[in-house]
Amino acid sequence: MSHLHLASSAGAERQPARVAPPQASQYLIFSLAREQFGVNTQRVREIIGYRAIASVPMTPPYMLGVINLRGAVVPVVDVNARFGRAPTEVSRRTCIVILDVLVGDETHVLGIVVDSVTAVRQIDGSQIEPAPTFGVGIRADFIEGMAKVNGNFVILLDLGKVLSVDELAVAGLDAPAAD
Repeated sequence: MSHLHLASSAGAERQPARVAPPQASQYLIFSLAREQFGVNTQRVREIIGYRAIASVPMTPPYMLGVINLRGAVVPVVDVNARFGRAPTEVSRRTCIVILDVLVGDETHVLGIVVDSVTAVRQIDGSQIEPAPTFGVGIRADFIEGMAKVNGNFVILLDLGKVLSVDELAVAGLDAPAAD
């Protein structure tokens, strides 16, 4: 009897291991210059209407300045300018997305100006393709991946690279996490 038990155990070892399905994550989808971009919602603190931004001298062109968010100084980046494009033109749909950007073991709070927020979508890991090496118009290292959502491509951004806190620190705008 124990011989049969061993044989059935050996048979179980030959079966292929089950692979867990890729995790699905929610992404905030927003538009910039008629293109769709996404960031993981785990990094999004809030979305606020566009407001006056206090400029800070001697900062990079993509660094718009800072805002006061409930007593915390939050640097604000124009992502279009960060990509080397023309600055974002402010309209009634323009908003600032407040993000937690993880660098090493520190979290920094930064804002990005976007043309508009369009949706929050769940995207399965299996729907995300690697970043293309050409033809996107932004640095490949800024891209975490590409996903197709409702028939359109969405460029998923690597916030740690797009919003380089090291560059902001050099500009004198190193902002610790706000509460």
